[in-house]
Amino acid sequence: MSNRKLIRPDLTDLKKDGPRTVRRKQSPPEQTNAEEFYYLKQMASKTPMIVVLLDGEELRGWIEWYDKGAIKLNRHEGPNLLIPKHNIRYMFKEEELKRQQRKKTASS
Repeated sequence: MSNRKLIRPDLTDLKKDGPRTVRRKQSPPEQTNAEEFYYLKQMASKTPMIVVLLDGEELRGWIEWYDKGAIKLNRHEGPNLLIPKHNIRYMFKEEELKRQQRKKTASS
């Protein structure tokens, strides 16, 4: 058996190079533009939408435009509406409601 010498860099050499930087995982972006993409897609195709307000009222129409705080809903029946986003509980495509009703009648 022979004595082995451990080969290590000299500590003074490491100090000259400076501290090693540790890469951290970047935080996700503040805005993903998913909302913008969704609104633009629905506006372009004039998709019939159902907007449910916080009080449970359902409004039907299509989205004409939107901004940071509101959407404009065009309707066949009744006046067009400017709806603040903070008053919206949720919204969905009208065809999804029809699809759900077809599934219920088919399963009955």
